[in-house]
Amino acid sequence: MVADQLPDFTKCTEVAALSCGGKVIFASDDFFAAAEGMLRDNEPIFIADKYTDYGKWMDGWETRRKRTVGHDWCIIRLTGPTSIKGFLIDTAHFTGNYVPKISIQAALLTANADSVAPSRKPDVIGRAPSNRDFDKMARLKSNDWKTIVEMTELKPGYDETRYTYISNTEYTDKYTHLRLNLYPDGGIARFRVYGDIDLDISPDMSNTILDMFAMQNGGRCLNYSNAHYGHPKNLNKPSRALNMGDGWETARRLDRPAIIEMTEKDVLNVPGCEWAIFRLGTMSTIVSIDIDTNHFKGNAPEHVTIEGTTRGGDFSTTFTDSDWTVILDKVKIQPHKLHCIKKELKNVGPFNCVRITMAPDGGISRVRIFGQAFIDKQNGDANKPADDVPVENVPVENVAINAGNSIEIPEKNTTENVESVETVTSDTNQQHENSTSD
Repeated sequence: MVADQLPDFTKCTEVAALSCGGKVIFASDDFFAAAEGMLRDNEPIFIADKYTDYGKWMDGWETRRKRTVGHDWCIIRLTGPTSIKGFLIDTAHFTGNYVPKISIQAALLTANADSVAPSRKPDVIGRAPSNRDFDKMARLKSNDWKTIVEMTELKPGYDETRYTYISNTEYTDKYTHLRLNLYPDGGIARFRVYGDIDLDISPDMSNTILDMFAMQNGGRCLNYSNAHYGHPKNLNKPSRALNMGDGWETARRLDRPAIIEMTEKDVLNVPGCEWAIFRLGTMSTIVSIDIDTNHFKGNAPEHVTIEGTTRGGDFSTTFTDSDWTVILDKVKIQPHKLHCIKKELKNVGPFNCVRITMAPDGGISRVRIFGQAFIDKQNGDANKPADDVPVENVPVENVAINAGNSIEIPEKNTTENVESVETVTSDTNQQHENSTSD
C-alpha cells in the first residue's frame, strides 16, 4: 500500500516492535516459528528452500496444526503505557497456513507483572509450554482482559490480501499488555501496534532528568521532509542502532553542486537541508543532547541544528519558521560518532516540540534529548502550557542543575566513537518548508 494511503494511525509510535522495547511474555505454541518473529522491524521475507528440524521456516509466528481443545494465544508487553490508535496484522507469505481469525484483549498491568510468566528460552521453536507454565500465566487472568478488537477475519498472505488494518477509537484507556488470540491456529508474519505513549509527570519529578525525546517516554515523530532510506521514527528508539537501516537516512539532495566548495568560514557551501519534527514526552527544559551517527561512515550530515517550540492541543496545527527557537546551532557532525553536547546549548526552553535539521542530507542513527519536566505553576500540567499564559524561554546560563539528580542515560561506547562537538558559525541560509504535524 502506498504510504499516503495508509490509515492515519500508522503515523503514531509503533509500540510492540522488538526494537522499540516490545516483548513477547508468553506464547501458547511456537512450533514452526517463534512469536517474536511477528514483532520484527523488517518486511517479512520468504526463502523457498529454508527448513528447520520442525518444518518449513517462516518469517513470523506460526503455531502447529491444533489437535487439542482451545486456540492459540500470546501475551505482548508494549513499549510503555499506551493509548492504542490501531493495529496492522500482516499475513505475508502465509497463504495456506495463515490464521483465519484473531481477537485482541488489553490490560494495564504493574511493572512486576511480567515476573509471573515463565522465562522465554532463546530457541523456542518446536516447543510448547508445560501445564505448569499455563498455571503460572493463569495468575494474570488474561482471559478476562478487556476485548478491544472483537473476533476479526484475516485473509491469506498474497500481495493483494495480506494487510488487515484495524482502527481503535472506542477503547482510549492506557494499556501496557496485549493478548493476541489466534482462532484456532496458524501463522502471522507481522503484528504492529500503533499509539501514543504519555509520560506521567508528578510535581515531585520536576527535578528528575529523563530522555524526553525517547519513545518510551512519549517522544513521537510528527512530520519530516525526507525518509528515503530510513524513517526518522528510528531516532528515538531505546537502544543504539543495529545498522544504517535502523536510523534516519535521507536521499542525496539533487540540488547539490557539481563541485563542492568551502565557504570562508570552513563550512561546506551546499544548499538545502532535511528536517524532522518531534514532540517531546512532556514540556521540558533541556539539559543535554546526544547525536549519534553510529554506522553512518560515508554519509553523515555536515552539520545539525536543533530548535524548539511550545505547542498546545493535539499538535496537529501548522508549524512555521517563526515558531522555532534555536537550541543547538549548526554543530559539526562527524561520521560514526556519538556526540555528547551540553555547553553548546543556546537555549534550554521550556519546549514540548523540537525540529532536528541535518544539512545538507545524510544519516543520523539516534538522538537523545535529556531534560527536566517543566511544571506549569498555574495548573500543574507538564504536558502543555496554559493557553493564556506565555512560556518564556530560558537562556542556558540561567539554568541551575541539581547535581544530585539521577540521569537515565543509555549505554555509550566511551572510546572510539564519542566525539566532542564544534559549533559552526556560518550564516548559510537554511530554508525550511512550512510543515504540518501528523
